[in-house]
Amino acid sequence: MRGILSWGAYLPYRRLDRSQISAFIGLGGGKGTRTVASFDEDTTTMAVEASRLALRAVAGRPDTVLFATTAPAYADKTNATAVHAALRLDPSVAALDLGASTRSAVGGLRLALQGTGTTLVATADLRTGRAGSADEAAGGDAGAALLVGDGNDTTPVLAEYLGGAACTAEFVDRWRAPGDVRSKVWDDKFSELTYVDLARNAWAEALATVGVAADQITVAVAAPTTRIGKAVAGKLGATAIIGDLTDTVGATGAAQPGLLLAALLEQAEPGQALALFVAGDGVEVLVFRATDALASFTPTRSVADGVTGGAPLAYGRFLSWRGMIDIEPPRRPEPARPSGTAAARSADWKFGFVGSRDTETGTVFMPPSRVSMDGERTDQMEPVPMADVEGTIATFTVDRIAYSPSPPIVFAVVDFDGGGRLPIELTDTDFDEVEIGQRVEMTFRRLFTADGIHNYFWKGRLVRG
Repeated sequence: MRGILSWGAYLPYRRLDRSQISAFIGLGGGKGTRTVASFDEDTTTMAVEASRLALRAVAGRPDTVLFATTAPAYADKTNATAVHAALRLDPSVAALDLGASTRSAVGGLRLALQGTGTTLVATADLRTGRAGSADEAAGGDAGAALLVGDGNDTTPVLAEYLGGAACTAEFVDRWRAPGDVRSKVWDDKFSELTYVDLARNAWAEALATVGVAADQITVAVAAPTTRIGKAVAGKLGATAIIGDLTDTVGATGAAQPGLLLAALLEQAEPGQALALFVAGDGVEVLVFRATDALASFTPTRSVADGVTGGAPLAYGRFLSWRGMIDIEPPRRPEPARPSGTAAARSADWKFGFVGSRDTETGTVFMPPSRVSMDGERTDQMEPVPMADVEGTIATFTVDRIAYSPSPPIVFAVVDFDGGGRLPIELTDTDFDEVEIGQRVEMTFRRLFTADGIHNYFWKGRLVRG
């Protein structure tokens, strides 16, 4: 039996009320909200967070990592290797990037379901457009990760893959030149009619392949726009079509198939037939059946929790984070280019957040140390992974002078459970809500970018709820 072993869905903390857009620039906007990645987030960091949630819920580890996004942090350089490093995977685990299209995400999932071994399919996207555009309002930022494999007694299959169908077609629907912010669209009505025709063929073939009637299936539909999604959903004849989250999250591009499949699995019951329907340069249909193991599985953080969480973001700050407007930064020198050599020497600390523990005294060092506290012993340490360890704020300061793309910076000295103390930057936090004694969890972020090199490290985030 092969199928989904676990999943993780990551929604950024900040939310933009679409009504702010028209109030600010006089056009665009709409109803509802959309998720917004912070200034220190990109598709790599969101893929890491979603993957951490997926792997934390099970004992299994992947043999391969596939990463899909339309907005990679790097060109030429593989982005999946940073995901691999942050998850502290074995060097023998392959880490590969997939394309720059929304279909590459569901393509990676299909490859994993039809392959062998255990594969982590990580997806993430940053969706935006010109100020006041429909894409700006309708888009959303998110990450999703699905662990696919054959399952065993400790990590059972939660949703068995029954089969599916694909229907590929070359037509001009939505496109964007590399480096451009704005995606262009040919004609909504033309796209709608084209996808509906493709949907009928792929849906009929998938049902024939798996031997399940349409009225026995609950479907999640991922489409470039809400209009196309509704048009396609109306032709499927399924028992139920779950919400596509566009009213609260937005259309999340490459992350949308994984995000909606996660939402579908969270609502499913054992024995229920499920389908993921994805429209994007053709159509992909994947059909599953929920297993008995799904009843006892609890995701680390549900999609529903992610949707209801979060805090508002001013539209002006959104434009600043997206590089649409320039605000006055602190008048301090910008950071120098990070050293690739130094990063490689300290990869376990920088990407994996691994400290060290004195094997004799139990003292935890952050960053890791080779020498004991008293200086009497050298290299008598053991590694201590700290990324999943929470801590307590011992003291903090609000820094309005240090350079930051989004000042001010909140620094806190954190005492970690089980030992270890470290001054860290807090993120997803308003400075007036920080108090001594609050609990903090770690999150993978980007400190800054200089000379095109992203300086990734870990920041603290308040534990809420």
